[in-house]
Amino acid sequence: MPETARRRGLALALLAATQFVLVLDASIVGVALPSIGRDLKFAPEDLSWVANAYTLTFGGLLLLGGRAADLFGRRRMFMIGMAMFAASSLAGALSVNAAMLVGARAVQGIGAAVVAPAALSLIMTIFEPGEERNKAMGVFGAVAGAGGAAGSILGGVLTEWFGWEATLYVNVPIGALAIALAPRLLPEASDENAHGFDVVGAVTATGGLALLVYALVDANNAGWKSAQTIGFIAVSLVLIALFFVIEARSKHPLMPLRIFRQATLRSSNILALLLTLSMFPLFFYLTFYLQQVLGFGPVKAGLAQLPIAITIAITAGATSSLIGRVGIKLPTIAGLLVTGAGLAWFSRMSADGSFLGDVLGPTLVIGVGSGLAFVTTTVGGTSTDRADEAGLASGIFNTAQQFGGSLGLAVVVAVATAKTNDVFKGGERVAAVALTEGYRAGMLTAAGIAIVAGLVAIVLLPGRAKTAVAPVDVDSDSGSGSGSDSGDAGPEVTRSETSDARA
Repeated sequence: MPETARRRGLALALLAATQFVLVLDASIVGVALPSIGRDLKFAPEDLSWVANAYTLTFGGLLLLGGRAADLFGRRRMFMIGMAMFAASSLAGALSVNAAMLVGARAVQGIGAAVVAPAALSLIMTIFEPGEERNKAMGVFGAVAGAGGAAGSILGGVLTEWFGWEATLYVNVPIGALAIALAPRLLPEASDENAHGFDVVGAVTATGGLALLVYALVDANNAGWKSAQTIGFIAVSLVLIALFFVIEARSKHPLMPLRIFRQATLRSSNILALLLTLSMFPLFFYLTFYLQQVLGFGPVKAGLAQLPIAITIAITAGATSSLIGRVGIKLPTIAGLLVTGAGLAWFSRMSADGSFLGDVLGPTLVIGVGSGLAFVTTTVGGTSTDRADEAGLASGIFNTAQQFGGSLGLAVVVAVATAKTNDVFKGGERVAAVALTEGYRAGMLTAAGIAIVAGLVAIVLLPGRAKTAVAPVDVDSDSGSGSGSDSGDAGPEVTRSETSDARA
């Protein structure tokens, strides 16, 4: 562990900056999508795969990445993942066709799946439980939360000045710098008790989700009641169910199901999935509304998202001290409901609208709500009774986020595309009007998801959770914190409270 506060601060800066880049990369190509579509001859309905190829492999292999970090060393896997991430970014920038770009983005996601759990578990290794770790998680959450919006800003500048390829080239020097700094700033840490890899579990989880996303994205073309759509959804659900069966029976499971006995961790992961379900499509469609309806160029469209980036960062930065006073339940509920209200407001956008009238107000509200919820779900979702499960907990949490983003984008794209097609079939000839109707339907769907998430938080999160004081004792008979919540990274949960939460 680093011996000085200064070194811990530098380590946090490196890890937070790395997470910022990983989150940013899910959105940085968003502003560039129109240019990518033109240059590489993408069909409009297929452009979402530039984002989904990254988020699917990222989310699908995070648990495997977390296990690798625990087994082989978190700093070592951090460096290996960054090397893979940088190399695939270079390959993506050199792409000459759509298949090559989607393939490179998929490999990028694999690299990110190795880096992300290693980075988050290193924070849990470096910083002591309680106020110190809460502050570190606040910084981490603020930077990561702002990454989605900042990606659009940087993507717009790079696309307009240097071409869409620059949105991928930029990762190469960043990756090289992170690899160079890691041995100097980060401790090596691993779990001596970690054993084996559940590759079959990783394949079934990733395959099931990928097939589900493909079925939803292609449903408007194939037909919602077609054999293809119904068949793919059925097979995907079988694969996902098979994953849980494998995990329950495996000697060395990728995701030991016992960890979900911890009420705060379990609930926060569900809420993180729902939060990204609603938020990830926002940046995708905000970009298209600004460019295709309001006529903004890439730079102007990116800068138009600066207010939400700043608001997320400020709110998330202030949330860590709020958690210390009131715990995570109330800020989580408030954050999700405020996010839903902002998305509902944004769904009132018009085809002849403006940035001030249709974008600024809603995005500021969304920034406040999501800034709250990003941090509280991160604190709750990475809390665990056992230090040797830090990589597992961070892997599960990042998986929930990435799966949520992929599914959210698939669902909202399907809803928006169907609505736009219906408007065109109804006789509308102005593209901006039809597109806007689709965007409105998509954002209203996202708003509904966020509001439902807020209501779920009221029911699921333990009601008396407070900030951490000390971790709960571990049950000796199971070797896990069976049934208790950790105080490591956020809420302290007593035995009696956990029993109440289960009931």
